[in-house]
Amino acid sequence: MPDFSFEETYSSKKVAGLDEAGCGPWAGPVVAAAVMFFEYNQETWNALNDSKKLSLKKRQECFELLINSSTLVYGIGISSVEEIDTLNIANATCLAMKRSLESLSMRPDHVLIDGNRKPSIDIPFTMIIKGDSLSLSISAASIIAKVTRDQIMHDLEKDYPEYYWSRNAGYGTALHQKALKKHGVTPHHRRSFAPIRALLGEVA
Repeated sequence: MPDFSFEETYSSKKVAGLDEAGCGPWAGPVVAAAVMFFEYNQETWNALNDSKKLSLKKRQECFELLINSSTLVYGIGISSVEEIDTLNIANATCLAMKRSLESLSMRPDHVLIDGNRKPSIDIPFTMIIKGDSLSLSISAASIIAKVTRDQIMHDLEKDYPEYYWSRNAGYGTALHQKALKKHGVTPHHRRSFAPIRALLGEVA
């Protein structure tokens, strides 16, 4: 389970955890979140974990606790489908991560980042593989990013119900592929992704 061990390594500094959601889907934006706790109370946040390991109900409960807590600040950054197609998904993800840090109400002194994607930031940082399972700040960021993106996809589904984005989050599931073949590509699909390019008759 994640804890505050990494954060406490930098106890004299303001530390933010950073994570993203939505690199792999065929549709929708990529979303990043940054979270900075003011106090490291392990017991208060023992329900947090990597967002992918939480049930939908538990993830939503944790999200509500996080965004309504007075013991932290958070920021959200988004890169659009257009930016993904123009910059490529790796660069667009790094841009979303940078935006999430810039949207924090205070600047961190150090950033803990999940995985190995290095954003272009002028703040010292530490990359942590599987960080969302190790650091509570990164875990919190993963939950906020995931729930925020899921809500975006749910809202987009209102105009495109046949793609079932509230169920597949834009990933290339069998149901999503079936809808693509029947109804075609929407403005919210990532045209730079090989499966979408193939549907458009472009060389993958």
